[in-house]
Amino acid sequence: MDPIPTGTITRPGAGVSASDRPRLARHVRLSFCRTRERHVLLHPETVVVLNGSAADILELCDGRHTVAEIVAELGERYQSVVDDEVRRFLTRLVARRCVELTDG
Repeated sequence: MDPIPTGTITRPGAGVSASDRPRLARHVRLSFCRTRERHVLLHPETVVVLNGSAADILELCDGRHTVAEIVAELGERYQSVVDDEVRRFLTRLVARRCVELTDG
């Protein structure tokens, strides 16, 4: 198992703050499935089919953008983006160890 990089937080069950910088865990990949014509999240022995907004959020989870920046970017693309919904989505993925957080 890879060591957790310094500054990375793994806190399943804890909320995601606006200043956190999410990124996909090393063993997780975001990919486009041509068969399903949707984005999927691939991690060992599991495929999660994503809706459009979930894929848009995860595409911005690069470890550089804060959660607040992700919400702002999505707000520019779409009329309505609810900050709490983005943070709840990321919190679920942190709990599943698909997303890691770095302090902002």
